Amino acid sequence: MDLATETAKYVFPKRFESQNLEEALMAVPDLETVKFKVLSRRGQYEIREVESYFIAETTMPGRTGFDLNGASRSFNVLAEYLFGKNTKRETMEMTTPVITRKTQSDGEKMEMTTPVISKKLEDQDKWQMSFVMPSKYGANLPLPKDPSVRIKEVPKKVVAVVAFSGFVTDEDVKRRELKLRDALKGDRQFRVKEGASVEVAQYNPPFTLPFTRRNEIALEVERKEE
Repeated sequence: MDLATETAKYVFPKRFESQNLEEALMAVPDLETVKFKVLSRRGQYEIREVESYFIAETTMPGRTGFDLNGASRSFNVLAEYLFGKNTKRETMEMTTPVITRKTQSDGEKMEMTTPVISKKLEDQDKWQMSFVMPSKYGANLPLPKDPSVRIKEVPKKVVAVVAFSGFVTDEDVKRRELKLRDALKGDRQFRVKEGASVEVAQYNPPFTLPFTRRNEIALEVERKEE
């Protein structure tokens, strides 16, 4: 992996199409990310059709809620898998985002992707963090050596997404989730899918300035019956 090439991906970031000034200032590393198509844009959110992708996932330890200490530990566990603590010993590139979901080594090194995604376990008030896996591997990903890391395929889905800058906090996630759910009540085409849980996608490394960070919250939706 060429260090200069990898560094350039962070020094010369890319931007998503923006809907407001806050979003226009956000930048993300020039890394592979989840493929999606924007179906429509609303005032407060946009509707995306997201292609299927594979993730490496682990449950975040620590206290309940969006725990920064637990997030750091989970990130390190997943990074170890990505950068070598697996069965094939090949370097895999970083991707974006890292995803946290809220829900009811010696080895192969992989390309890093974005986002990082986190998901909350409703029954335990826990979160799950996942790295999006490089698409070139498909289902042929190396197995993790750490039993706390799980490989899963996320099926194609439609989601409502809101982007925001700054650092992610538990209270901020709760507030933005409620606001998005309220906004979707007035949507004529889409509604929140029954049992849908909030996802938080984070695209930037920790050293990124708060106002240029890109975060997103998402809820899975479905079309309303005609």
